[in-house]
Amino acid sequence: MEPGKLPLQLLRSILAKVPMEDERVLVSGGVGEDAAAVSFGNCLLVAKTDPITFATDHIGWYAVNVNANDVAASGARPAWFLASVLLPTTWNECEAERLFDQLIAACRELGVTLVGGHTEVTYDLSRPIVVGCMLGEAGPQGIVRTAGAKPGDDIVLTKGIAIEGTALLAREAGQQLTKRGVDAALIARAKDLLFSPGISVVREAQVACQSTSLHSMHDPTEGGLATALLEVGVAADVGMRVDREAIPVLPETEAICKALGLDPLGLLASGALLITLAPAGTPALLSALRQAGIAAWRIGVVTEAAAGFKVHTPTGLQDLPQFARDEVARFFST
Repeated sequence: MEPGKLPLQLLRSILAKVPMEDERVLVSGGVGEDAAAVSFGNCLLVAKTDPITFATDHIGWYAVNVNANDVAASGARPAWFLASVLLPTTWNECEAERLFDQLIAACRELGVTLVGGHTEVTYDLSRPIVVGCMLGEAGPQGIVRTAGAKPGDDIVLTKGIAIEGTALLAREAGQQLTKRGVDAALIARAKDLLFSPGISVVREAQVACQSTSLHSMHDPTEGGLATALLEVGVAADVGMRVDREAIPVLPETEAICKALGLDPLGLLASGALLITLAPAGTPALLSALRQAGIAAWRIGVVTEAAAGFKVHTPTGLQDLPQFARDEVARFFST
């Protein structure tokens, strides 16, 4: 198989075999459902695990924020983090210490406590791997599920695409970008996207939950915005119709994707939050996000499942592109 997520149908088949006999488990593994939820009476424990495999620069920062995003996208508060850190034999003690400084700084930024994990130096690794596990908590009122999207909902996207993928390519493939004529100042701005506007969606998820009633939230990661829309649709058994001209693509993303022959819609997009809600609540949501200094746009509408996944372009209505693997993975594999 190619690097990246498992094919959708294979993943569905595997998850269908998993028994779920504990009635306290309210949300378990499923396509698009990136965090599990377990009831503890007057509160819910929300859990998420995700590895960082592409990045080396600031890998600790990625690990904390990517895992926190999925907990926050469920409407919960990220609170405790565990990290399994696998280091290549080529690393030295200073590099290991720097990675842990990143973990500590990222946790402090989000008000999260680093409570444990595992560390080892292991064979046959060309780069470090950090497998994170974020635990969070939510009140008894429940959480926001990816599967909650409903036909007629507005689709709202925050901050634009593709923050994580663009920053990652700038940091890991700077020489290739320079050789292909990308301006050094643009590469520097792209690197800084990791921190400004940043790959965290914790704050906008909290603002969104406090502003109005939401039907679903989802963090676009591997496979970019297009895959995130597909995951929401499959989870909720609905279709999606988006306006290509309404999707905010960052200028740094446009330039880097053009130079490398990549599609922004399939590029790793952590840092944006995908929200669906009844149209009556959209003005309040956009207003609350704007007051918090977070840009957001209505990019489309949820449709009935039979309508499929469509994108409106200047030349007409087309099928939403699908990506067997993330554009970052495709670039690094070639």
